[in-house]
Amino acid sequence: MKLSQLAETMPAPAPLAIGNAIRERINKGEQIYNLTIGDFSPLLFPIPQLLEDAIIEAYQNKQTNYPAPEGNADLREQLSAFIRHFQNLYYTPAEILVASGGRPLIFAAYQTIVDRGDKVIYPVPSWNNHYYVQLSGAQGCAIETSADNNFMPTAEDIRPHLKDAVLLALCSPQNPTGACYTQEQMKAISDMIVKENSRRGDDEKKIYVLYDHIYNLLVQNSAKHTDPVSVCPAMKAYTIFTDAVSKNFAATGVRVGWGYGPQEIIGKMKTVLSHVGAWAPMAEQKALAVFFNDLSGVEEYLYNFKRKIARRLEDIYTGLMALKQEGLPVEVIAPQASIYLTVKVDIPGDIFNELLDEGIAVIPFSAFGARKADQWFRLSVGTCRLEDIAPILQKFRKLLMRKVEMVH
Repeated sequence: MKLSQLAETMPAPAPLAIGNAIRERINKGEQIYNLTIGDFSPLLFPIPQLLEDAIIEAYQNKQTNYPAPEGNADLREQLSAFIRHFQNLYYTPAEILVASGGRPLIFAAYQTIVDRGDKVIYPVPSWNNHYYVQLSGAQGCAIETSADNNFMPTAEDIRPHLKDAVLLALCSPQNPTGACYTQEQMKAISDMIVKENSRRGDDEKKIYVLYDHIYNLLVQNSAKHTDPVSVCPAMKAYTIFTDAVSKNFAATGVRVGWGYGPQEIIGKMKTVLSHVGAWAPMAEQKALAVFFNDLSGVEEYLYNFKRKIARRLEDIYTGLMALKQEGLPVEVIAPQASIYLTVKVDIPGDIFNELLDEGIAVIPFSAFGARKADQWFRLSVGTCRLEDIAPILQKFRKLLMRKVEMVH
């Protein structure tokens, strides 16, 4: 059977493939602590009750027809207020596009800005950018990041690659690391983009920043979320944001995402998605408009939700740091946001499978496009029970002790 080159060469997303393989093994009876998936257990992290009730009511009220292609007007009005309240950014409903999650919006942004052969800059490790580059036929320019900057690409990392690039794909808080940009780092990048666009002639394409901040409300401890437009207002002309209900409200199956940016670009993204049909369901849109109308209820949910996530992140971080203090070869970056921990097991060998043999499933950074971070892994706490943390840490210690004894 002869198919398209894209179909023949496009692999399944590596993180998803790993997570599915682990779930199959668990379903067959293996005892595995699954720390792979960027999802939530609804038993541990249920969606907001008001949102759940509003979804049920919307279906009972027969809200099952087509929504508006750009998203229902009542939801976009609420999103405009939501963005202003939580991010201190000002976008009108006409500058907002609703879709069935964040992924269609990222796809639409690539299709709107990138021509075949255009250069796209993105860091590795990062979530799925190398696949979107392939889908758009772009020339990918992957920047290998390092633990020195918490795996966040800096202005100096990006600067040598700016020439002829049309898109810079950034994510903060970052998936897979859970790290955040500082205001100073974001300002340096934003000023650089504005300067580069000023240098380009009227007949040249500009470079835009696709800013995925889907974990922006899940910032922990002293970390703060920032973005290009807040630190450099001139970036409003060159920034496309993507966000969704999925991560910030444990609602990964409630398929509502929103993108916002320059109205002309948002309008073109709407046209692209109108041919894909990636609309968020009518009932979920109606329900989210009800939920976001109660900002005090939203804040109350977030307060309790973030505390539950922070407890898991801190307990695992503290436990792994204790192993490091024992002299065992493990590194861990202090949690800043999202549901992820960044961990290095500093021993040679196939650590992914050795951890799996111990009953711990994690995702290597190689699954996120990194080629120089073989010993680094993402741990997700979205399905982690508190009572499982102690045995997980014991299994880590067992493997590390065994490996150290083998070396000596």
